[in-house]
Amino acid sequence: MSDDILNTNDTIDLNEILRVRRQKLQELQANNKDPFRKVKYEVNSSSLEVIDNFENMEGQLVSLAGRIISKREMGKASFCDIQDKYGKIQLYVRVNEIGEESYEDFKKYDIGDIIGVEGEVFKTRKGEISIKAHKIILLAKSLQPLPEKWHGLKDVDLRYRQRYVDLIVNPEVKDTFITRTKIIKAIRKYLDDRGFLEVETPLLNPIAGGAAARPFITHHNTLDMDLYLRIAPELYLKRLIVGGLERVYEIGRMFRNEGISVKHNPEFTMMEVYQAYTDYRGMMELAEGIVSTVAQEALGTTKIEYQGQEVDLTPPWDRLTMIEAVKKYTGVDFDEISGDEEARKIAIEKGIEIKADIKWGEVLCALFEEYVEEKLIRPTFIYDYPIEVSPLTKKKPDRPELTERFEIFVTGREMGNAYSELNDPIDQRQRFVEQMKKREAGDEEANMIDEDFLNALEYGMPPTGGLGIGIDRLIMLLTDSWSIRDVLLFPTMKPKA
Repeated sequence: MSDDILNTNDTIDLNEILRVRRQKLQELQANNKDPFRKVKYEVNSSSLEVIDNFENMEGQLVSLAGRIISKREMGKASFCDIQDKYGKIQLYVRVNEIGEESYEDFKKYDIGDIIGVEGEVFKTRKGEISIKAHKIILLAKSLQPLPEKWHGLKDVDLRYRQRYVDLIVNPEVKDTFITRTKIIKAIRKYLDDRGFLEVETPLLNPIAGGAAARPFITHHNTLDMDLYLRIAPELYLKRLIVGGLERVYEIGRMFRNEGISVKHNPEFTMMEVYQAYTDYRGMMELAEGIVSTVAQEALGTTKIEYQGQEVDLTPPWDRLTMIEAVKKYTGVDFDEISGDEEARKIAIEKGIEIKADIKWGEVLCALFEEYVEEKLIRPTFIYDYPIEVSPLTKKKPDRPELTERFEIFVTGREMGNAYSELNDPIDQRQRFVEQMKKREAGDEEANMIDEDFLNALEYGMPPTGGLGIGIDRLIMLLTDSWSIRDVLLFPTMKPKA
């Protein structure tokens, strides 16, 4: 076997491969051909451009660059495939075209090496669009062999740790991240076209607010104070609504010091958007519009398949109150349950672990999470959440135990969260006080009291709708990715021992 690729099923000594490649580099350097001294290479075409426009480009001289991913030597002529950003293309390399010295150098190139090629666009006798090389130059020497096989569950941890190799050898991985960029651009365009202003708010916060989550804590030496990596931008964005910006959004990184799973990474991307003079029903329309339009823009369709399940993202989506959803899937009607004690008995009957002081709304939410969430395959708004789990949300005028809040569920996963935002500073203070009681009782995810935010509300915030969508989860859905790590270029990993 050659040292071009590493076959993990072979007993060939990796150290010998590494030695040979370093020896080749030393020989190049000794002969004044050090590839790492090259600082620039003019590229005027790409694999995709040549293949898509062959009829017009046949016979033209072009300059491309890419990584060698295969070689087939046949005496005084050879074929190789190079891979650039857009795909791969075949090179036809003849000693008569590039000269004997260059051809001898080319024969020593390894799979993984990065080369530049100048040549003529043509089609082989077998009909493959190719480049007939006139000149080849080595631009970077690969000292590590590419793996021959880089897929399957047995290698999944290594794929995440060495994403750079994953991108080289698995084209579908590169496609996922290209689609990710298209999705985020489409979201921005949708909001920009509707008069929303993209803003940036602090990542370092004096108070961890805007969500129920455990924060990461750091310390600023000059100010001698603890700061928190933000868990949500909500309270800053609502300050901007107070200030009169009226329509704002932010797409950025959040940090939550919590578990890692197929749905959770400590560092993730969230979009939050706030619009004055609307409510949570306005946010339903906005959410439907964003997701369906983005799917159409990025994928060319609103009808997708996720892990074998067909999903139609076309509006309107299904809508159920949380009480209706729990009744539908458990038979328990919380409209008929009055008081915390009766709710606790229902929780015990349904096998839900509870604390002694759990309240009516918390039991309703617990039953929903246990028995309903995973059954919501079609895009569904679950709305009217209990006040106990919604500290930043307006109460329903006719049902003060409930709030004007919804969450989006698709394929059994939560995708987003939205409110009619609480703009009563007195009510908000009372909610914060209740949250602090939970925090003092040991709930590290409960909200802190943000006095500056309360001060902002006292200046007056108009009726406002707010929406948050987990960008990574949306990308998982639209790229048919099972794990959040498949849509993060560099997911959080524990260092190898």
